[in-house]
Amino acid sequence: MRVHVSSCMKVQEQMATCPKFVPVVPTSQPIPSAVPNRSTFTCPYCGARNLDQQELLKHCVDNHRSDPNRVVCPICSAMPWGDPSYKSANFLQHLLHRHKFSYDTFVVGAQPRSWPLSPCPCLRQQLGGSWA
Repeated sequence: MRVHVSSCMKVQEQMATCPKFVPVVPTSQPIPSAVPNRSTFTCPYCGARNLDQQELLKHCVDNHRSDPNRVVCPICSAMPWGDPSYKSANFLQHLLHRHKFSYDTFVVGAQPRSWPLSPCPCLRQQLGGSWA
């Protein structure tokens, strides 16, 4: 789905007309200017780059299963609530339990009623589902 969204002109046109981030109520916090990359991550053990959640899990299970080092979860630390200094005592168990799936790819067939974009016809046809 990510590949389709990044290459489909219909989706790109609709995304261009989406409203930009505006706080709901006045705040003293700065408006985010650069959104961090939350799609790919770096292995906290060896520095392997550009791993999505599932690839990071597989990589760590295959290559770092017996590594006793406490490391920071790159997925959690990329989130707004993440603590970039918190080191997980058991990183593999953390990945297996906390990051079983990615929210952006888990819910494919359901579209929230408040979704601002109409579904892309070519994506609808690929998924074979109804968007009503």
